Amino acid sequence: MILHAARLIKHHGHEFIVSVPARDLSAERKCSSTNFREKPGNTNNQMAESSTISKGSTVEECQDMIRRGLRTPMVKFLKEHLEKSGCRIGDNFIKASHCNQKISGGYARGRGIIVCSNHMQIQDEVNQVLIHELIHAYDECRAGNLDWANCAHHACSEIRAGHLSGDCHYKRELLRGYLKIRGHEQECVKRRVMKSMSGNPNCSETASKDAMEAIWDVCYNDTKPFDRAP
Repeated sequence: MILHAARLIKHHGHEFIVSVPARDLSAERKCSSTNFREKPGNTNNQMAESSTISKGSTVEECQDMIRRGLRTPMVKFLKEHLEKSGCRIGDNFIKASHCNQKISGGYARGRGIIVCSNHMQIQDEVNQVLIHELIHAYDECRAGNLDWANCAHHACSEIRAGHLSGDCHYKRELLRGYLKIRGHEQECVKRRVMKSMSGNPNCSETASKDAMEAIWDVCYNDTKPFDRAP
């Protein structure tokens, strides 16, 4: 995830609420047993941001990194479990794009994952976006009725994505300037959940914090589809 304020953007004619991540998510959609597809005319989507912004690459270079990322064990594992849960990923589910906003990428409900090429520089950054956003996609797929306007639902998916993706690995925290060793991982997840929730227009800071604390133990310890946190 990235620490940026929420805003409404347009991407190829479709509207997304973005933050760290952010969503406007009055419309609920159960992911189909065939493919994730956006229905024409639907603009109630979400984009979940992730990873750390860097100097960037071209769309073609980023697309090559996506192809390499799709061959990594963790990404392959998540894709397999999405399909086992009834949500097949089509060829265009994950794609590179130039983004005008300072986001590294995101999951758009019903559309898939966008990786912002101009904010991706190295393979590890692309891999992190893929992993983080595939966890959001998996959550939406397995829940069926996940409501991004519901603060508890949103917080739970952010807790899981932050914990299971490696976003808060000690080395990444050091690069961000957070030097605390003891308890750094949970503090990092909580910090990044709150940043993400700040982009949800349905959730105030107080509501976001209350929701996160209320469901923390359940969601932090829910490691599906992994046997344990990677």
